[in-house]
Amino acid sequence: MENLLAQNPFGAVSPPPGVEAHGGGPGGIINLLNVVLRLLIAIGGIYALVNIIIAGYQFISAGGDPKNIENAWGKIWQSLLGLLIIAASFIIAAVISQLIFGKADAILNPQVYTPK
Repeated sequence: MENLLAQNPFGAVSPPPGVEAHGGGPGGIINLLNVVLRLLIAIGGIYALVNIIIAGYQFISAGGDPKNIENAWGKIWQSLLGLLIIAASFIIAAVISQLIFGKADAILNPQVYTPK
């Protein structure tokens, strides 16, 4: 008994019920990072959409003032550029995945292979 405690002082730890159904196990951190990345991309897209709507309202309410019109156009272009960068990141990841792994979705949908 003493020898077993020396090897593993904490004993056998099993995951709580329901963890396996949500991607627990060896690929858990990969799945977590994948979800966080997708959430950040969705938040970026929503932020850009709201920013474009606010800039459009500023453009409409500028009243012919060149400085306010210029500020509104700048905000619109920056938002569109942000959306373009978000879309381009998926294209770049797919191209790199195709070149390195031979599958276009290898980086976007990683698979963790573990010994059985």
